[in-house]
Amino acid sequence: MGLFSRFKKNKRLTTPVDLSLVEVDMHSHFIPGIDDGAKTIEDSVEMISGMAELGYRKVITTPHIMSDYYKNTPEIILGGMENVKRALQKADVPIAMEAASEYYLDFDFERKLTEEKLLTFGKNYLLFEISYMNPPDNLFHVIFKMQTMGYKPILAHPERYNFWHTDFQKYEDFVDKGILLQMNINSLSGYYSMGTKLIAEKLIEKKMISFIGTDCHHSGHIKLMKDVVYEPYLKQLVESGMLLNHTL
Repeated sequence: MGLFSRFKKNKRLTTPVDLSLVEVDMHSHFIPGIDDGAKTIEDSVEMISGMAELGYRKVITTPHIMSDYYKNTPEIILGGMENVKRALQKADVPIAMEAASEYYLDFDFERKLTEEKLLTFGKNYLLFEISYMNPPDNLFHVIFKMQTMGYKPILAHPERYNFWHTDFQKYEDFVDKGILLQMNINSLSGYYSMGTKLIAEKLIEKKMISFIGTDCHHSGHIKLMKDVVYEPYLKQLVESGMLLNHTL
């Protein structure tokens, strides 16, 4: 009953949130054929054109790097980005583009951290994700190692990890340890689940979100964003002064 009453009170905006105020998206999958995002260069141009139409001035695309599945390297990612940039220029799409990665904190990540130069953006920000099944036992150990090496870790879409939905203290622990949190914009639509939406809203209420990202994989995510701009919690986040997207 409480869940539904909360959604009932959450009235939609009559004027959409202006995403040009966010300026920069820092989580997406726009490079074709290297992960579960864009499949073709045409997909890339279509999605990024949609981003420009929504008001973004820059996209920092972040393909997956996973040891067992998406075995991408900086060379693959940066080479793919250059191909997309040429296609954008040819299509006259007015948007800047950079690339980093969304690192999966798996069995081999700590070796990469020690032995490789990782792809970052902004002020040495390092975007990472974890399993949706359960958090790794060495999570805080590896995060601390990132920090001691000069990286600034950003946990991707924390609101999507269902195992923390009943233990909000975990989110507070992240913030207390200097870990930045990135929320997916479409989490506010209920796209992933209503539980995810509620946690996203609570994180906004507590002023714990430092970055908002699209996590865009396909054109359906762009279409959904055109609707989510009427969500009052998005307006609250954009106007909170907490977001760092514009600094990138």
